[in-house]
Amino acid sequence: MIDMKKTGEYICSLRKKAGMTQSELSERLGVTAQSVSNWERGESLPDTASLPDIALILNTSVDELLGGGSCKWNYRRRITVERMREALICLNRIGVLLGTDHFMYRTMVDALDERMNSKVEETFSNPLALDAYICEAIIACVKQGDYIDLDDVRKNITAKGAGERTLGILRDMGLK
Repeated sequence: MIDMKKTGEYICSLRKKAGMTQSELSERLGVTAQSVSNWERGESLPDTASLPDIALILNTSVDELLGGGSCKWNYRRRITVERMREALICLNRIGVLLGTDHFMYRTMVDALDERMNSKVEETFSNPLALDAYICEAIIACVKQGDYIDLDDVRKNITAKGAGERTLGILRDMGLK
């Protein structure tokens, strides 16, 4: 059973931690400030369709939101498709800035290639290959104890085949 008061308190604490007002959160979500106030007082719950957006904005998971800050899973950290994509873009940028023969760049690329049994550099110029690589990286991260919201994968992976296969694997791993 969902404890509306506990969920509301959790939303309130995360919003404040993010340095946002109720009005700012409501504006980002396309709801009224009164709605956010009602959630935080435990008088109502957010619409289920807005839960993934709330979780993304407040850097948590839907499970954590509905559990009021506690979830039956103990994950190391929450990852997102956007952060994975940005990390790979940054790696590519290091190669541009320092040169692809620089020891720092080579160390990171070689370690990724060995750990992922892949060629990360081949993904830098191909958006679909990058999405497929991100999918593989997400699965590897979840195996190591990280969490990702399935809606994030569904919304942000444009390579549909890779996205659907990844969602199936993540569901098999117990993510919901």
